[in-house]
Amino acid sequence: MENNKEIQPAGSVESLFQPFRFGNVTLSNRIVMAPMTRSFSPGGIPGQNVADYYRRRAENDVGLIVTEGTFINHPAAGNDPNVPNIHDEDALNGWTKVVDEVHGAGGRIILQLWHVGMQRNVGDQPNSHVLPIGPSGLTVSGVKVTEPMTKSEIDTVIEAYAQAASNAKRLGFDGIEIHGGHGYLIDQFFWKKTNQRTDEYGGNLIRRTRFAVEVIEACRRAVGTDFPISFRLSQWKQGDYTAKLVETPEQLADFLTPLVKAGVDFFHCSARRFWEPEFEHSSLTLAGWVKKLSGKPTITVGSIGLDQDLISSLFQGKETKNTNIQNLITRLEHGEFDLVAVGRALLADPAWTVKIRDNRIHEILPFSREVLKTLV
Repeated sequence: MENNKEIQPAGSVESLFQPFRFGNVTLSNRIVMAPMTRSFSPGGIPGQNVADYYRRRAENDVGLIVTEGTFINHPAAGNDPNVPNIHDEDALNGWTKVVDEVHGAGGRIILQLWHVGMQRNVGDQPNSHVLPIGPSGLTVSGVKVTEPMTKSEIDTVIEAYAQAASNAKRLGFDGIEIHGGHGYLIDQFFWKKTNQRTDEYGGNLIRRTRFAVEVIEACRRAVGTDFPISFRLSQWKQGDYTAKLVETPEQLADFLTPLVKAGVDFFHCSARRFWEPEFEHSSLTLAGWVKKLSGKPTITVGSIGLDQDLISSLFQGKETKNTNIQNLITRLEHGEFDLVAVGRALLADPAWTVKIRDNRIHEILPFSREVLKTLV
C-alpha cells in the first residue's frame, strides 16, 4: 500500500491559501467552514443573526462555508425546533438573506441537507406526534422503536431531498451537501447494524448504498449537471465512535463506486482525528483513501486547529488553542486531500483563517464550551 512515509513538518501555510475550483466557482483558498448545528433558528427560520454569523466567516476569507445541517421537508426529519429547515416560506426567505450576506462579502456557501432518521426520539419537537423512521426501525444501539420504512415512505423522503436541493439552487447557494454520515438516516441504511432489511435496500454493502444512490440521483435531476453535490460520510456514529462501515480498502472501493456513479462531485470525509490512518499498513487517512479510490476531490475534517481531541475538550471543559497544523499542511501538499474543513476553531474565532494566513497564531481565540452559547 502507498504513502507510508513519515509526515515531516511543513514550512508555511501557503498551500492552504491556493485557489481551488469547486464545481463552476473558484474558491480563494482551501479552508472550509465545517457544518455545525447551532440551534439558533427558532421555528426553523434562520434570522439576521444567522446571516451575520456566516457573513463574518466570509469576510474573514473562509474559502467555502458548509451550512449547519438543514432539515428537509419531511415531518420526521428533525429533532430540534431551533434547527433551520429548507422548505417553509419564512425559512426560505431567511436563507436568501444568508446567501446574499455571504456572497456580498465575497464568500461561497453550500447547504447541507439533513434527515436524522432514528436519531429522533419519540415525542421530539417539531411534530411531536410523528414517530422516527429508519431502514429497520432500529436505533444506533440496536433498540427497535418503529417498523421499517415502507417503499412508499422511502420514495417520499427521496422526493423531499430533491425538493430541498431544488430550493437550494433557486435561492442561490453554490452547491449542496448531502449528510450521509454520523449515524443519521442515510448512514442508517449504510450500516448493517441499523439496516437489517432483506429487500433491495438491505443485505450486502452495495445494496445498502441503494437509498443513498437514489437520493443523490434525485438531487442531481433536480439541480442539473453543473451544480456541485458534496456527500458527507463517516465511519463513526453518534453514540458509537468505534463503528466501521468498511474494514478494508477493497470494501471502501465497493462502497464508493455506486455513489460516484450516482453523481457525487466531492466527498466530505469526517473523522474524529483527521490525521489517523484509516487502514493498517498505510498512513493514508480516510480522506486520502476516498480520494485515491473514488477519483473525486475530498474534504478532510476532524479536530483541525485543535491541540487535543475535540470530544475530550467538550466533556472535560478544557480550552483548546489552535497552534499546530503542520501535519495537515504536509498532507495537503502531498495531495492526500484537497480542502480542509475547520469546525470548532472557526466557531470560536471568525477570523481564524486570516490569523493563520497572517501568522497571527497567538491572537487566535481558543475554543471552549462557553462559545456554544452564542453566535460569535
